[in-house]
Amino acid sequence: MNWADTILQGILLGGLYALFAAGLSLVFGIMRLVNLAHGDLIVLAAYLILVLVDTLNLNPFIALVIAMPIMFGVGWLLQTYVLNRTLGPDILPPLLVTFGLSVVLQNGLLQVYSADSRRIPSGYLDTASISIGSLHVGVMPLLTFFSAVAVILILNRLLYATELGRAFRATSDDAVTAGLMGIQPNRTFAIATGIAMAIVAVAALYLGTRSNFDPTIGPARLIYAFEAVIMGGLGSLWGTLVGGIILGMAQTIGGAINPEWQILAGHIAFVLVLLFRPRGFFPRAVD
Repeated sequence: MNWADTILQGILLGGLYALFAAGLSLVFGIMRLVNLAHGDLIVLAAYLILVLVDTLNLNPFIALVIAMPIMFGVGWLLQTYVLNRTLGPDILPPLLVTFGLSVVLQNGLLQVYSADSRRIPSGYLDTASISIGSLHVGVMPLLTFFSAVAVILILNRLLYATELGRAFRATSDDAVTAGLMGIQPNRTFAIATGIAMAIVAVAALYLGTRSNFDPTIGPARLIYAFEAVIMGGLGSLWGTLVGGIILGMAQTIGGAINPEWQILAGHIAFVLVLLFRPRGFFPRAVD
């Protein structure tokens, strides 16, 4: 086994998991909402990009530019007309609503697209690679990882260097006091969910170009996103990237030892982190 190649592939896979988790981390950090439909929304965005590529004969990255504002609108509408009504001291209503949304999305996609797996064509990028010393690295995994880093950088800039980011942080700390200061919490939450869904579109692009997907794979993507968020530390965006890398490395190392252990190794790493760092590696200082 080439350990250097295995670890590098794990790090790059972690970039994909960080993209899965970034939107989830943002929404949880701002409104303490756990969206159980997050994985299915990633799959929905993947089908949206696939339709744009197939019907308009677009490059998948051009299709992403179109899909991102569409998914932003989906997130804004979902939060404004559904999820805002469930927010409160009781965490059960949003869990039930998003679980129901997950079921609806899965069955709706199955009705429209059937259970057949699909893949977003990316042309020469499917097989393109570059050499790093003695290692050969795929261009698409590299793009995935750098996109994840770029998304985290942009989100941090948004949160800590803009008026909107200050509104996000104020609403997260105390929505009632933020409302007294002129901030509209429900509108702020809707924008946050819209941004999270735009990130979901980015994750969907790389999900659909790197592997086959079908309407039923959403829950597994949700589990990977949860594990990355929790291992990194709830509410920490850079922690989400670290959590994704740890999960990706655990899976690739486990798969290199025995292909049957790939998924199990990631779950074992998650449990070990929970045992020794229950709050994750980079928890927020204030909950």
